[in-house]
Amino acid sequence: MKKILIISDSEIGRQFIERVLDTYTSDNVYYVVQPKAIAFENANPTRFKFFEFDPTNLYKLSNLLKMEFVQSIIALNDLSDVEQTIKNIRTVKKQLRLIVLDHWGFENRDPSILYVKQNEIMASRLLDYLPNVPVTAKNVGLGNGEIMEVLVPFGSSFVYRHIGAIEQNRWRIAAIYRNRELLLPTNKRMIHPNDLLLLVGEPTVLKSVYRAIKRELGQFPEPFGSNLYLYIDMFKEDQKNIRDLLRRALFIHKSFKHKLYIKVFNPSDIELLWAIKDLNSMSVHVEINYQNLPIETIFKNDMKQYHIGLVMASKDVFRNYIARNMLYSMRLPVLKIANRSFSRLRDSVAILTENRDLEKVSTTVFDISSQMGFNLELFNDTNETDTNKEQVIEQFHNLATIFSKSIKVTTSEGNPIRELRHKENFLQLLPFTQKMAERQIFSLFSTDSEKLYYKLDDYHQIFIPVQI
Repeated sequence: MKKILIISDSEIGRQFIERVLDTYTSDNVYYVVQPKAIAFENANPTRFKFFEFDPTNLYKLSNLLKMEFVQSIIALNDLSDVEQTIKNIRTVKKQLRLIVLDHWGFENRDPSILYVKQNEIMASRLLDYLPNVPVTAKNVGLGNGEIMEVLVPFGSSFVYRHIGAIEQNRWRIAAIYRNRELLLPTNKRMIHPNDLLLLVGEPTVLKSVYRAIKRELGQFPEPFGSNLYLYIDMFKEDQKNIRDLLRRALFIHKSFKHKLYIKVFNPSDIELLWAIKDLNSMSVHVEINYQNLPIETIFKNDMKQYHIGLVMASKDVFRNYIARNMLYSMRLPVLKIANRSFSRLRDSVAILTENRDLEKVSTTVFDISSQMGFNLELFNDTNETDTNKEQVIEQFHNLATIFSKSIKVTTSEGNPIRELRHKENFLQLLPFTQKMAERQIFSLFSTDSEKLYYKLDDYHQIFIPVQI
């Protein structure tokens, strides 16, 4: 976590802090110093620490500067206060990078200080309103964030993915900049580390895309959410299955180290309910639903309120058509827990198909396998030669190289589902598509392994949405 110091007593500084509250990353912690405290609604106490004192007071400021900050932003109204604050910081931190809001026209002689000149910025903005003068990218469109530039880091979930395999719903990759050259996107073009992507789309969607691009291996269930959710329906499961489900969910909770929410619908067994309530702790939150509302309404509210990134449910719940459609509509990963040991799992598998859905979720597949410490195996049916399969295999080999994790590609002339049913235990990872939400009777004569996912119903499966 990077610590950033903000020193403000100006209206611009107040608006800046309000915008910081809505920023896309949770990797920064902000320490805000104000001579007179201003309350900010929705300020996350884990990300924002507020202090009320005069920053020209060396003693008080030096105590705060005992921590290691990556940079400080100064937005003060008074010239003498700015100069004294800079002097105080330099007394304690000689090389700390400073960004200073400049109303007065400072001469910059210190390379570690960046002066943001207010008058120049305003003049530049007014220039955009002149006819026949091209505008810069930051001012194109509505100015609401519908155009965004994102630098793709080395360990990004987008690295070495073909653009055609990236689900772009309500957003698009408009251009790629690589080695100071413009590349127009095509379905076969591959994204490389340090590419600069120009994105166009709905601002709220682009925020999610930004998090997805910046996400590196080891962050699952991000970017879908940050917590785990266990869905229990006492009408659909017996007592023994529920106890097994709880035990396996707690094991998964310890593996991912995220908060677990346990929600019980249709409560009926009092003794079992007390046993579930006993699981309440700092990292496990239990809720029994007694509301007279549709389950779907409560479920949707929980997903938003608790920022859920992975839903866990039994195979009996997932087998139910209505429940499965409800889970699919949330666009979240779903772990269907079977009646097999989870603690003894050592392998994860994925089946290659004619479409490229698996490539769309390839980084998440890698992420889950790595966090759980599983060996990853791809099953390829050699009776079906397809260019798409070759590109998916290429993508997985690229990811294996990046993250120093080996994979195994098994080629077979037989039916991969039939072969997998001879394995003792494994976790299947597969894309969560619309065809899986359909009634199973419609897939009886299909040869699509994704439609026939239920043939491996006795094994643990994670369904990963292809859309961000």
